[in-house]
Amino acid sequence: MVRYAKEAENPAKSVKARGFHLRTHFKTSREVAQAIKGMHIRKATKYLKDVVGQKQIIPMRRFMGGVGRHAQAKAFNTAGSLGAWPKKSATVVLDLLKNAESNAEVKGLEVDSLVVEYIQVNRAPQMRRRTYRAHGRINPFMCSPCHIEMILTETESIVSKEEDDAPKKKSKKKEARARARLGGE
Repeated sequence: MVRYAKEAENPAKSVKARGFHLRTHFKTSREVAQAIKGMHIRKATKYLKDVVGQKQIIPMRRFMGGVGRHAQAKAFNTAGSLGAWPKKSATVVLDLLKNAESNAEVKGLEVDSLVVEYIQVNRAPQMRRRTYRAHGRINPFMCSPCHIEMILTETESIVSKEEDDAPKKKSKKKEARARARLGGE
């Protein structure tokens, strides 16, 4: 059994999924993971499918060097409207969501009520290739794979807030203003 960085608060109501040495860039995968954190599973899968089709964008918040500005990123209030459509990272995370969904079905959980409670992306060991340069030199040509793990939790139905009959408390300042208005008329 593999150890996760975090354990679920209620293991009976949660499912896990993880991938090792995934051949997709760490930096873009981290941004994709942060974009779907806290989303319902159906909303997250639709969002990632839209990212692959370039209908929605992933906001780039931390690793944003050399990233272009796009009008779609204005919706996320990122610094400088920076965003991208990391297709490979989005498909890898989409596959992990699909795996978590099938784990939930096996466990007997309600798939439509799953929420991405926790998602983490770690750097994996770099893989080495070589590129040939001028004057007979050779330079390293490295790739930056990643490990991704996620925990999805089944949420309860939303309960509406009960109405209180008690009057709201007012500050002394507001009460004094109300008295002054009534006394002045």
